[in-house]
Amino acid sequence: MKILVIDDDPSVRKFISTTLKRENFTVTEAENGKEGLKRLQEEKDIAIIITDLLMPEKEGIETIMEIRKLNPSLKILAISGGGKVGPENFLLLADAVGANATLKKPFSGQELLMSLRLLD
Repeated sequence: MKILVIDDDPSVRKFISTTLKRENFTVTEAENGKEGLKRLQEEKDIAIIITDLLMPEKEGIETIMEIRKLNPSLKILAISGGGKVGPENFLLLADAVGANATLKKPFSGQELLMSLRLLD
C-alpha cells in the first residue's frame, strides 16, 4: 500500500517514512500541500495521505479540501502540533473538512500505526 506523507518538517517526514517503511508500506513524500497535490496526480496508486496542517505554500486544511474534490474516497490522516493556539482547533477543523482521522504531534510510531489501522 502506498502512502503520501505531506509535511514541511524534514525530520517529521523522515520519522513517519521510516516508521511506515519498517511496516512494509511504500512511501512517497512532499514538503507542502502544493507538492502533495502534484504527487497525488502523478502517482495514481496512493491509498492514504498523511498531511500536516500548518505548512507554507499550501496548508493542510486547503489541501484536504482539494483532495476531497479530486478523490472523495481517499483516506486522509491529518497531523498537527498546532503552532501557538494548540493542535486541537486545527484537528477539529481538519475533521470537519474531510479528514478520516487526526493525530496530535508529537506522536510515537505505535500511535501512528494505530491511527492508520483505524482507517481500514
